[in-house]
Amino acid sequence: MYSTRLPFFIKTLPRSSHVCAYVRALSRLGGAGQFLGSSGRIVPDPDLSAAAMKGLEAMAAARRKLQIATWNIAAINNNPFEYWITYNEEPAYEKIMTEIEIFLESPGEKDVPVSAVFTEAMFDQLEKRMDGVGWDNVRSYWDEDFKNRKIVSGFMKLLSRTMCFSCITFGKDPLLGSKRLASMPDRITNTINVVNSDEPVCRPTVINMYSGDLSTLDIWWSAWEKFMFDTPLTIENKGETKTDPVYKMLQPIKKAKYPDITEAEEKVSLPLQTMCGAIFDAILVHMMNTVSQPDVWQSLKKTMVENLNKQKVPHTLDILENVYGTSDIITLQEVSASLINQARRRELGQKFWIVAPSDLDAVRDQNSVIFLSKSTFPAGPSAEITHLVEGSFEQGVDVPIAKGDILAITATDRDNIPFIIASFHGDTNGLATKPVLSAIITAMTSDPALITHKLIFGLDANTYEKAKPGKQQDVLEWGKHYVSFRLTSCWGDVPNPSNYTTFNSRTYLQPQLNKACKKSDKRSNGDVNPKDFILFGKGDFKVDRTWKDNTGEKKYIEDMAFPTLKFPSDHGVLATIIEPVVTH
Repeated sequence: MYSTRLPFFIKTLPRSSHVCAYVRALSRLGGAGQFLGSSGRIVPDPDLSAAAMKGLEAMAAARRKLQIATWNIAAINNNPFEYWITYNEEPAYEKIMTEIEIFLESPGEKDVPVSAVFTEAMFDQLEKRMDGVGWDNVRSYWDEDFKNRKIVSGFMKLLSRTMCFSCITFGKDPLLGSKRLASMPDRITNTINVVNSDEPVCRPTVINMYSGDLSTLDIWWSAWEKFMFDTPLTIENKGETKTDPVYKMLQPIKKAKYPDITEAEEKVSLPLQTMCGAIFDAILVHMMNTVSQPDVWQSLKKTMVENLNKQKVPHTLDILENVYGTSDIITLQEVSASLINQARRRELGQKFWIVAPSDLDAVRDQNSVIFLSKSTFPAGPSAEITHLVEGSFEQGVDVPIAKGDILAITATDRDNIPFIIASFHGDTNGLATKPVLSAIITAMTSDPALITHKLIFGLDANTYEKAKPGKQQDVLEWGKHYVSFRLTSCWGDVPNPSNYTTFNSRTYLQPQLNKACKKSDKRSNGDVNPKDFILFGKGDFKVDRTWKDNTGEKKYIEDMAFPTLKFPSDHGVLATIIEPVVTH
């Protein structure tokens, strides 16, 4: 039975009627019948095949081509400092980031005790606050351990989740990172979306969009304490609206989930993570004010937040509207509900049918979306077949996809050519990419109407030039896979492994320092890979020209880390112009 998102009138029918009703619906869109070959395999409806070919011939006769773009626009990152960016207009940026790298890699005399940064007076006040809300006392952890740690070697460098054997030698806790004592409170309180506000509320720290003054530790501490204990916020969680101070949002750290935490630490995990979170933020503020004048780095951060975070959606829509507004098809990945709504209100909404998944993910807020030119597809999308695709995975195989990652639709263009158009965001390691394409092909070949459709598939395949065997998707193996289905790509049958569409590297201003890249290693240790593709039938279309873009100007600058203040994503735009292949 089909597992598909059906039109409303079909969903009102008894479930046993869904398949027949869906075929009848396809019939009204262009005809469908049950055609079986001698082998029992479904073969194309001959009338639909003839109509599709006639459409391709008309397209060729008119010398009409299809312009297609695909772009993983990337979810908004709340930390403007997390990734190296290219910021040539402001030399202070690279100087500050390099100094932070040196501070953490070779601190020397700067590796002072925690109590020199998060002071005894600050802990005393924190202790009163935590006692006041009824939490267990953690002074023994402070006096006997944390206040004597060095801020770099005894704290910041231990936040990665990897084992640090030198820490064991010197009696430190090598598992500080895997216990999540600093990263857990950061994840929960870094940026909080509140009810009835377009602006989130940010914890006073360096690594988010907080706009308050952090020029001294005393100013920081006053703001941090007030935020954590005196700021009631109204949030929505699982459909329920609650108003609580921030400290009540923290979650206990359970040994069952994080086995490296001890049973004693588990019992006091709320006050212990609050103390570690305060130490973490204090060190960040101290580092920034040590390597740079506060007015310099705070001004820099303000500009970065405005361009990389607050203006990300408008910048993205500007590029789509002004540079790629003549496209026939645009497939996007990691799209927020806000961007979809804003696009529909702009000129883009006049030019394009903006198609979002019927089962939109509003929580993770990262969805695959398709824009169809209204002049090319005057009737708009015909049907969504995402659930048909998701129901076509090989049984028993666990495919790592999340809600919103796949969108697949049918549509008929002005030459009466039927299309299946899909947009997909692959998992980090690209392991879902091959199974998703296989499922699309299975879905297409399961019906004599769908099998006549012409596939256009834009995706972030998350493929790698030098993949870790069994753990990441190799780009050449991916090429062999799509060719096996008689498909080709805008890069041809054999993709060039060094034809990159990403270049991003983590800095030292983020919690997982094991993933940080030195300035000199941005290229060699960063995510520089050939990840983005546009696929289509090799017998249907051929490439006229293809380009990639990491500037918003139809140009790609190799060896440039991005995003930049002008280009808002860590993936380049990929665009191609294809023309029909018609043989007589």
